[in-house]
Amino acid sequence: MPSNVYTHGHHESVLRSHRWRTAENSAAYLLPVLRPDQHLLDVGAGPGTITADLAGRVGRVTALEATADALDVTRGGAGHLATVDFAVGDVHELPFPDDSFDVVHAHQVLQHVADPVLALREMARVCRPGGWVAARDSDYAAFTWFPQLPELDDWMTLYQRMARANGGEPDAGRRLLSWARAAGLTAVTATSSTWCFANADDRAWWGGMWADRVRSSAMATQALDSGVPAAELDRLAEGWRTWTAAEDGWLSILHGEILVAVTS
Repeated sequence: MPSNVYTHGHHESVLRSHRWRTAENSAAYLLPVLRPDQHLLDVGAGPGTITADLAGRVGRVTALEATADALDVTRGGAGHLATVDFAVGDVHELPFPDDSFDVVHAHQVLQHVADPVLALREMARVCRPGGWVAARDSDYAAFTWFPQLPELDDWMTLYQRMARANGGEPDAGRRLLSWARAAGLTAVTATSSTWCFANADDRAWWGGMWADRVRSSAMATQALDSGVPAAELDRLAEGWRTWTAAEDGWLSILHGEILVAVTS
């Protein structure tokens, strides 16, 4: 099967970002179709904050992660809930029979997998007729910010290079609809939504988090191993701190979304 490399890794600075995510700020497009009698598969559940929120809206959730270590992180966020089960598996070959779930959800997953079309086929395979497949991914090339700092432009170039070296597609958001159609899914509603960071507290959180990630995450290790000087990573981190300190600093992140009605 295709292999996956998670560019971000699970450093504290990464989990700091992911634990901010909720069903409301990260899966609003999905919430209207959820019901208390549904069983939902959460693919790539991460630290479990979205998982826990979804568990409050459906009858049962199965949280899936690619490794046992990653799943332990999920348990830290959702392990206290009796209606959440935990499983290790690869989205390219999900370890469940056909028609196992009413909803199959993936947030910020398809941008990291080697074959997103195969992943969507698998997500649809394990979803019952009458159910829903849902995916949301950011689109890095569509990130936009002010002030227009050269360090942030260079950060974007580096991230794109590292993600693609790992077999991912960092501009996944714009491709979700085409991937769904290539997977043979036809009843697809495609939408978009944004995160925006534009006040002092939000800038301090987002910019400080990325200043740390540039120097300390799996991406930083990969960059250093590929020959990027530590001084260059320090420069990019300083760019994030400069953006954080700008009183008129503003950043918006575009996400693509697909909601697929499974008919057979």
